[in-house]
Amino acid sequence: MQISPNQLSTHLQKGLKSLYTLHGDEPLLIQEALDAIRAAARAQGFSERTSHTVSGANFDWSEVLAACGSLSLFADKQIVEVRIPSGKPGKEGSTALQQLVEQSRGNDATLTLVILPRLDKMTKATAWFAALEGGITLEVSPVERAALPQWIAQRLANQGQRVAAGEEGQRTLQFFADRVEGNLLAAHQEIQKLALLHPAGELGFEQIESAVLNVARYDVFKLSEAVLAGQAARVQRMLDGLQAEGEAEVLVHYTLSEDIRALKRVKDAINRGSPLPMALREQRVWGNKERLFERVLPRLTDAALAQLLQSAHQVDGIVKGLKQPDWPTAAWQALARLAMMLCGLCAPGVPRPR
Repeated sequence: MQISPNQLSTHLQKGLKSLYTLHGDEPLLIQEALDAIRAAARAQGFSERTSHTVSGANFDWSEVLAACGSLSLFADKQIVEVRIPSGKPGKEGSTALQQLVEQSRGNDATLTLVILPRLDKMTKATAWFAALEGGITLEVSPVERAALPQWIAQRLANQGQRVAAGEEGQRTLQFFADRVEGNLLAAHQEIQKLALLHPAGELGFEQIESAVLNVARYDVFKLSEAVLAGQAARVQRMLDGLQAEGEAEVLVHYTLSEDIRALKRVKDAINRGSPLPMALREQRVWGNKERLFERVLPRLTDAALAQLLQSAHQVDGIVKGLKQPDWPTAAWQALARLAMMLCGLCAPGVPRPR
């Protein structure tokens, strides 16, 4: 049975199950969910905890199965944690996980926790993951940028603090979100720091500005989403952050140009008569990017996409040290121009072509 992280507290109040699987790429939220489960387990007499990390093809799964099937002389109840950082248990691991699920049924003395990274659609369709879904599964998703200010406000409220009401408070939360974007653990630490620096009550913009460090951690995949969403100010901020963090120009260029190529391929498929959903599936466009493509493709003409492809080709040369007429010689400036060209065409206010 799948539950959301927001439902976990209510679920635990009703009693523990014997098997929990947590999967996702947000370390803070995974850790908080684990802490909540462990705390509930300790309150119910689970006094011993062992942890196993699956590493490499030669991992000995028999140790995990043995741990789940036996108790030490010093504990009546135990917690057994199995971490699979790769998300790929392998053939032997697949069999072992299914055996582990069988062992957990009716075993009130052992609480088994399986921790996985974010899983793709194909992995979720495997027999071993289907078996794990016989217990309780929690998919821990990242906090999206649009939801981050509200997330910060809720965390501040949990420690008795708040920002001003109205536009001033929203500006403060947006500033906070800009500083910690892509780094939820750092956001959590900055919120805790505010509790140490200031008493409960309202926090002004100046207090947050002086306390919160610039701990944003950007990645090229989030940059891609910001460009396709037409968020020009955010795109520029992320480009500056990626440059400051020493990200390779070639990777940024690859991400931007691959989006342009994918848009062109999907547009060509539509022109040939393919329905948009089919064209997106054929080009392996999924998740958030699928929704963004659905929104922006009607805005993009064949001529505009052809121009973007030509510009991406020119920027490829600049990134490799070549000069191009009418383009900046600095790679990051050229990347910024290419990103803004696509961003401008994707902006929500741009009228559809006739």
